[in-house]
Amino acid sequence: MTQISHQRWGEGYGQGSVDLWVLQSSQLRVEVLTLGAIIRSVQSRGKDGQMEDIVLGYDDLEAYVSDKRYLGATVGRVANRIAQGHFVVEGKDYQLDVNNGPNALHGGLHGFNKAIWFATALENGVQLQMTSPDGDQGYPGEVQVSVSYKLEGDSLTAEYQARSTKTTPINLTNHSYFNLAGQGAADIYDHEVSICAQSYLPVDDTSIPTGEIRGVEGTPFDLRKPVLIGPRLREVPGLGFDHNFCLSSPGEAWTERHAARVCHPASGRVLEVSTSQPGVQFYTANFLDGSITGKGGTRYMQHCSFCLETQNWPDAVNQPSFPDSLLRPGEDYRHVTRFTFTTV
Repeated sequence: MTQISHQRWGEGYGQGSVDLWVLQSSQLRVEVLTLGAIIRSVQSRGKDGQMEDIVLGYDDLEAYVSDKRYLGATVGRVANRIAQGHFVVEGKDYQLDVNNGPNALHGGLHGFNKAIWFATALENGVQLQMTSPDGDQGYPGEVQVSVSYKLEGDSLTAEYQARSTKTTPINLTNHSYFNLAGQGAADIYDHEVSICAQSYLPVDDTSIPTGEIRGVEGTPFDLRKPVLIGPRLREVPGLGFDHNFCLSSPGEAWTERHAARVCHPASGRVLEVSTSQPGVQFYTANFLDGSITGKGGTRYMQHCSFCLETQNWPDAVNQPSFPDSLLRPGEDYRHVTRFTFTTV
C-alpha cells in the first residue's frame, strides 16, 4: 500500500504556489513538486538497510526556479536537441529560441520544467497536468499534457499523455540525475551500467545526431554487458556520455521493454529502467562543474551522477529516417517509463 500526502512547499513564484507530494511505500519514498513535475527526491534502501536520497536536487524553491540543468524535471515540449531550433511541419517553417549553442534544448527558455502543474491524487500516486498554449516557445498547437507518477513497492512508474490541436513535435521525458551511493557522493566511477541497445547515434560537435545509426559492437558505446563507468568514460570521446542509445528500430512498435540497469556494488543499490520509448539518452553529468549547490550544501561536480532519459531520438523532427515525433490532432501521445529500485 502506498501512502500519499502533500503540502505547500513554496510561495511567490510568478504563477502561484508550489506543492510537494510525497509517495511512500515500504521500500521507497518519492517526493514530487508541482513545479516542472519534478522528482525532487527518491530515497531507497541499501544492502545495509539504510535509506539514502539518490536523486540530485535543491533545498528550496528559488533554486529550482533558477535551475538551468533540469534537475529532476519533466522536460518538453521536445526533450533533447532540435538542430538550429528549426523544423518544418506540414509545409510551414517554425523557429524556436536557441538555448544550447546553435540548437534548441529541452523545450526552450521556458519549457515544461518551469510550469506549475495541476496535481490530483491517484491510487498509489499523483497525476500532474498542464496546458501548453498554441505558439508556446514557438511550437504549434495547444497541447494538453499529463504525467502520472505511481509508486508500487519498489517501482516508480511515469506515464506521459498528450493531445494537440495542431500537428506538433512532442517528446517528453524525466531528467533526474541519479547517484546510487547518495546524492552527495562525489562521482559515479564505481557504478556499473548496462544498456540493451545494439546501436547508438553518433553526434556532431554541437551534439546533434549525424543521421547515422551505428552499431555499438567494438566501440566504447557497447554497454550490452555491465561495464564500470569510470574506466569507460576515459574511452568515450569528449567529456563523457551524452548519446542516444537505440532501443528499437524506426517503424518498430513502441512496447515497454527493458532498457538499462545500473548497479552500485558498494551500497548494493540497483536501478533498472524499462520504457515504451524507442531511445534512452545516457548522460554522465558532463556539464556540472561545481557551480551548482544542491541539497545539504553539496557542490555538484562533473560525473557526479547519471541520467537515463527515456525518449524519442534527438532531432527526430528533422531526420526522416528516425522514429516519427509528430503528434497530430485526434491522436493520443502516450508512453510509460518504469524505474525499479532493488538491492544485490
